Amino acid sequence: MSRLSELIAKLCPDGVEYRALREVAELVRGSGLQKKDFSETGVGCIHYGQIHTKFGAYTDGVLSYVPEELAKKLTVIHPGDVVVAVTSEDVSACCKAVAWIGDVDVVTGGHCVVVRHNLDPKYLSYCFQTDSFYAQKKRFAAGVKVVEMRTDKLARIRIPVPPIEVQREVVRILDEYTAAHDELVRQLEEEMYLRERQHRDMRQALFDNCTGDIVTIGELFPFIRNGFVGTVSNHFSDREDGIRYLEGTNVHDGHISDNEEIYVTHDFHEAHLRSELKPTDIVVVQSGHVGECAVVGDNYAGGNCHALIVMSNGGRCDSQYVVQYLYSAEGKRQIDKMTTGGTVKHILASKIGRIRLPLPSETRQHEIVAIIGEMDRSYRELINSLQEELNSHILQLALVRNQLLSFPEKVA
Repeated sequence: MSRLSELIAKLCPDGVEYRALREVAELVRGSGLQKKDFSETGVGCIHYGQIHTKFGAYTDGVLSYVPEELAKKLTVIHPGDVVVAVTSEDVSACCKAVAWIGDVDVVTGGHCVVVRHNLDPKYLSYCFQTDSFYAQKKRFAAGVKVVEMRTDKLARIRIPVPPIEVQREVVRILDEYTAAHDELVRQLEEEMYLRERQHRDMRQALFDNCTGDIVTIGELFPFIRNGFVGTVSNHFSDREDGIRYLEGTNVHDGHISDNEEIYVTHDFHEAHLRSELKPTDIVVVQSGHVGECAVVGDNYAGGNCHALIVMSNGGRCDSQYVVQYLYSAEGKRQIDKMTTGGTVKHILASKIGRIRLPLPSETRQHEIVAIIGEMDRSYRELINSLQEELNSHILQLALVRNQLLSFPEKVA
């Protein structure tokens, strides 16, 4: 019998009490504190955004500080308190918790609730990660674009409260599992990073070793223009009567997808034949995920497009070869150099023609396209395999956590 089983048999053989958070803790809502308030020194603070992105179930160190005068106005986190981020963009992330196990007081602000309790802090934080907790918060949280948990609703969520010795043994086991899990995740993520870099370098090497002239895209694609820009919704049609209409959202990773299908009227198309798509044309995303590109195949030929750069092949090159070059490290570097804008990136059609690239024989161009296609398939298979292994470890940790924090409920 494991030590945990022995403790349960000895200390709570008839089951464990399940109690609402308000029965075992005081919940204090934070206020104030924005990222602009951070300073180099002062009082340590935990911002709700950091709980979502930087911390695990517990921490003994902070990432930010605020001036002492501001700290006096903020909610205090005592050693052992659990801090809960009560707003998020979706319910799955709402109520992410971190136990503060440092040895000094720190502070927090808005979108957080500090839970002051008499439980093992790590144990309480782990409870916030269980399926049982998720099912309860899903009932109580509210909002669409921004999901929020009110303090009074959070206080109603029930958790198992075994004797402190049992809590500590659960924490010991979960700490071991979590440490082992984190190391496996680190190794898998490092492997994925190394494979990604290797794939990128091998792709670039194919172009670096090309023999032939250095030419510009403008020399290879003499007709470069913008797709239609403006309001088009009043010209929408359906599949049976309309013309296929591509947008930036349809172009990803060198392919055109039907993740969003739009059709426009024949009259609209005839009025904008300048942006009509032809086989071997290349479409390049102009705003947002700038530089994503793909070759127009027969199934999209005769269509039209919105806010895409359209490049028509002059007959001297394989369009797929040019697309693969634009996805190479050097191709991306040149695109980035031409890109403007802050939050929304943008590239001009007049600039993309200046991109320079090596032009080997057409036979070699076809060979490079075929080699990269095979490399991409192998790379995707490997990354998918590593991702499946990573997901398996994440699922296994969740199963262990759920099992350890699921106790028979004591009947009153």
